[in-house]
Parts: sequence; structure tokens; C-alpha cells
Amino acid sequence: MAKRGFTRRDFLKGTGAGLAATGLGVPLLLPRKSYAAKKTLKILQWNHFVPAYDVWFNNTYVKEWGAKNNTEVIVDNIGLAGINARAAAEVGGQKGHDLFLFLAPPSAYETQVVDMKEVYQEVEKKHGKALPLAVHSTYNPKTKKYFAFSDSFVPDPINYRKDLWDGIGMYPDTWDDVRVGGRKIKEKYGIPVGIGMSAELDTAMAMRELMYSFGASVQDAQGNLILDSKQTLEAVKFAKALYQEAMTPEVLSWDPSSNNRAMLAGKVSLVLNAISVTRQAETDKMPIGKDIWLAKAAKGPVRRMGTEHVMNCYVVWKFAQNVDGAKKFLVDYINAFRGAFLASEFYNFPCFPKTVPDLQKLISNDPRATPPNKYAVLSDVLDWATNVGYPGYASAAIDETFNTWVINTMFAKAATNTSTPEAAIKEATAKCRQIWAKWKEKGLI
Repeated sequence: MAKRGFTRRDFLKGTGAGLAATGLGVPLLLPRKSYAAKKTLKILQWNHFVPAYDVWFNNTYVKEWGAKNNTEVIVDNIGLAGINARAAAEVGGQKGHDLFLFLAPPSAYETQVVDMKEVYQEVEKKHGKALPLAVHSTYNPKTKKYFAFSDSFVPDPINYRKDLWDGIGMYPDTWDDVRVGGRKIKEKYGIPVGIGMSAELDTAMAMRELMYSFGASVQDAQGNLILDSKQTLEAVKFAKALYQEAMTPEVLSWDPSSNNRAMLAGKVSLVLNAISVTRQAETDKMPIGKDIWLAKAAKGPVRRMGTEHVMNCYVVWKFAQNVDGAKKFLVDYINAFRGAFLASEFYNFPCFPKTVPDLQKLISNDPRATPPNKYAVLSDVLDWATNVGYPGYASAAIDETFNTWVINTMFAKAATNTSTPEAAIKEATAKCRQIWAKWKEKGLI
């Protein structure tokens, strides 16, 4: 032993330690087989508007992935309205889920999340570049950081009652069609247009679609505030006319599911929503389902432009316990995204188009739909869908403006004569200036 640099005293010392540790009369000299400890991955998801997706994700995909990766995956589902409050609580306590799903770009949390650049790079090796829509929703050109990763987005077409619109001989192709046709239907059938004007997600998307189609936007491509413009004024005046001619005060207190419920109950002639409306009608075999059809985002005086209805944005908190597992989960999930697209019943469109190479064929002939080509209208969705913050990126300033309902309030005040359109725009612009100044000081815009 001494020749090998290991004395008898050392041996006895080590043996004594082994005996003390085991409490046995013989040392543990035989090697023991070691087992890797099972890891845990905690994921927060929303309660999907198409329940079949949650069944697939929670009960099939997650379990299969966990078994392959020696990981216990815990999925917590939460209602859409509770996502922001849960995120704030987790950041406040510096504890929570490893992987957290937002439904709009969470730019304001950039300093609390890890950079997702390597996730994009790994996915792009196999599936090519992500859509510009995804990059504009998850990347900050100021800091060069990917603060989130987007697997999918949800188109925001028009859902309309074909029987009612046929009854007046019109089709909702333009915003003028929506106003004029909506008024005629309300006068003839007593059924109003159902576009929200409250402090909620769907209103925020609808009002931006209206602005974009009129050539207006909150910021320019460089991120400069340009809300107070002639184009914004024209959009706000139009919304006021639309509300007063074709809508009812009910929309002033809507939540994100109110338009779904109103359309399925036969109480409105048109809504701006994802296909969750038509899918629910099909799933529940509702008679009204055959009368609810889809149209592209409405064309305005400048362009046909719609936002994504929902933008899936996954973040990994800096305080997450399993950062590597969360990143790997996302890479593997994209590899299996065709299954996600089918499980969502065409609700979640891929941000990496090559993952669903037969998408056009699938949406053009769906046996569940009446008629089977009902969803074919979404085939050119990338020609008219854009991100929140268009034509720039979804910055922290855009995030705060979106989540504090500045634009929603601007439109609602003008529509209800609480303010003139000009005064409502000035007030909203003043609030945006404060928001922009705050985030410039933080160095994020």
C-alpha cells in the first residue's frame, strides 16, 4: 500500500469512516449501482379553448415525453384571465413553474427570463426559420435577446352568421361591410354585431386590427410612438359609428369568452374570434353550427390586416429549477407539432410551417366541418396576420400598453361619447408617452 502512496493508516481511517456511516461491522468495499434521480418539469398551460388539445397535451404527449426523458412532468392549467396575475406572483416570489405559457408577448418580463436563442437555433436546424410573426413577438432588437419562444399562433378571422348576412344580400369582406351590413341586420332581425369594447384580450386584438387596416399603429417599425395620427383618428371615428349603428352596450363589459357565448347563443351576427366558436358548435352538435361561417380579417381603406388572436409565448424563468429540461421539452415539442395542430383542431397554427407540411390539405377538407372546406379561408392567413406592435416588435412598452388596455379604453370612450375621438386619442397618447419613457429608462426599448 505504501508503494502506491496509500498507507495502512489511511486504509483503516477510511474503513472506520465506512463503518461509522453504515453502522455495520464490515466495511462497504463492493461498488453499488447508482441510479439517476428522476427529474421534475413544471409547466403552466392555459385552459385551451379547444378541450381536445388539453386532453392530448396533458394525457398523451406529456406522459410520453416524461417517460422518454426520465422526468415527472407536472402540468397546471389556468384560465386565460388568470395568466398575468400568476406570472406576477411567480416573479414576486422567485418561485414557480419551469416553463410558463403566455398568450401574448411577455416583453415586460425580459429581465426575469432566460434567453431562448439556442432553442430557436436548435429547432431551425431541422425545421427552418421561424415565421417573422414569431420573431417579432419574442425578440428584442435593442438587447438582442429572445425573451420567449413561440411554437404557434392562432388566426383571428371573422366568424359570421351566413344566414343573416345572406338575408340582407351582403358578405363581411370589408370594415364598411361590417358597419353597413351590421346595421341592416340589426334593423331587420334585431341582432347586433358583437365586437368587444372592454378591458379584455379580444377587444385589444380587434381594435388593433381596425387600426392597422386604416393605416394606423401604436408605433412605427423602429419602435417610435406614432399613435396620435390622422389614420388613428379615422379608425376611432369609424369604431364610434360601428358601435352606435350596429352594436349594443353589452360589449362594454365583455370578457374574452363573451363573444363565443353570444355567437353560439344566436345573439350576434358577427364576431372577431378564433375558430373556437365553430369548433365548439361542431363538438356539441349545435344546430347553429351550420350557419356560422368564416371570413378573412376585414379589409380597410389601406390594407387587409388582422392580428394573431393568440400568440403562444413560452418563457423559462431565471429562477426555474429545470432550465435545461424546459428547453429540451420545447425542442422536442416542435418535432411533434403536427400532433399538436391536429389535437387543437386547427386552432394552433405552426410558427415553423415545415412541421405541418400538409396543412393546406388538412384545412381544405375537414369532415367535421359543414361544409368540409369551411376552414380553407385560413389558407392565406400569413398574408393578413401580424403581431401586436406592428410594424415593429412586441417591446416592453407595447406589452404594457396592451395589458393596461390603453387602446381599448381609447376606442370605448370615443364610441360612448365619454370623450371626443380627438380627446380620447390625446389621452391615450399621453399614457403611452409615460410608458415609453419608463421602458427607455430601463434600457429595454
